[in-house]
Amino acid sequence: MSDHTALYRKYRPETFAEVRDQDHIVRVLEGAIKKGEIPHALLFSGTRGTGKTTLARIFARAVGAKEIDITEMDAASNRGIDDIRELKEAVFTMPYESPYKVYIIDEVHMLTKEAFNALLKTLEEPPAHVIFILATTEEEKLLDTILSRCQVFRFRSPSRSVLATAVTEVAKQEGFILSPEAADLIALAADGSFRDALGVTQKVIMASGDTIGDADEVAVIIGAPRSAILVSLIEALHEKNTDAALTALASAVAEHVDMKLFARRLLEHIRAVILARLQPAVREIHLSTFGADTGAVLAKLADAPASPLNSHLLLRFLIATDQINRSPIPHLPLELAIVELGEK
Repeated sequence: MSDHTALYRKYRPETFAEVRDQDHIVRVLEGAIKKGEIPHALLFSGTRGTGKTTLARIFARAVGAKEIDITEMDAASNRGIDDIRELKEAVFTMPYESPYKVYIIDEVHMLTKEAFNALLKTLEEPPAHVIFILATTEEEKLLDTILSRCQVFRFRSPSRSVLATAVTEVAKQEGFILSPEAADLIALAADGSFRDALGVTQKVIMASGDTIGDADEVAVIIGAPRSAILVSLIEALHEKNTDAALTALASAVAEHVDMKLFARRLLEHIRAVILARLQPAVREIHLSTFGADTGAVLAKLADAPASPLNSHLLLRFLIATDQINRSPIPHLPLELAIVELGEK
């Protein structure tokens, strides 16, 4: 990479057109600007890394606010009544260079009850030149009186395919090539966050010895299992070879693989085998994210008659996955599932 700027900052959208997967919000905001019907209090709600603060900045600039008239406040650090009182006094001063002064309050649910009450009146009747944009990851913690004074916009978590496309494009602009399987693995680890996806991508680029990133390189960085371990386990399950299945799981443990990620990838592989078997006409779609070698193995298993890789086995591992967080030994629920399935 040509500099040390974090990728999520370097490739942060600057215009409405660059915002991904939030068309339902962008369309309303653009319409409001065109009609001159600018809400004076907006709430952006959604999980981390979905672009709430980024879109707030884009909207602020789109209504004509210059940087000097845009104030960002982190409610997690400035959560008391004195901070809100200072803000309430500042809103009555006119903008320096813009038609509006825009106040972006991030993590607004972190404000104290007293601070919320102090903010209410200003939200209800703000000066004509003021726009408040509140952002939160925990809308349920906000008072109904706050919500009723805002136009509420709920951000979608980007789909895995959207995240995979985004990191592939960013990597390409950085002179790096991500394999489809690697991009999908990054999207899986990001869990609906653009910021996390680009953070993992940056680590992959820094760690790679060349300009091509494959799934195993990504797996090492995020604590996911290598494809070979997953394939070994699935083949062992297919053959009802308990010893080989436990050995494959032990290999993942020895490599310090994150068990939640391991279990999720295992579920996805077994699910793909079942769907490829039941929907042969679209099997390529079900196997498309696994890479050529792994996809070929899964296709072969899908064609095997009377395979134990069925819905009952998938359900047993689904239950085991749910138990991982509650287990003092993270891989124990998966071991028990393997043992139980081997006894049938």
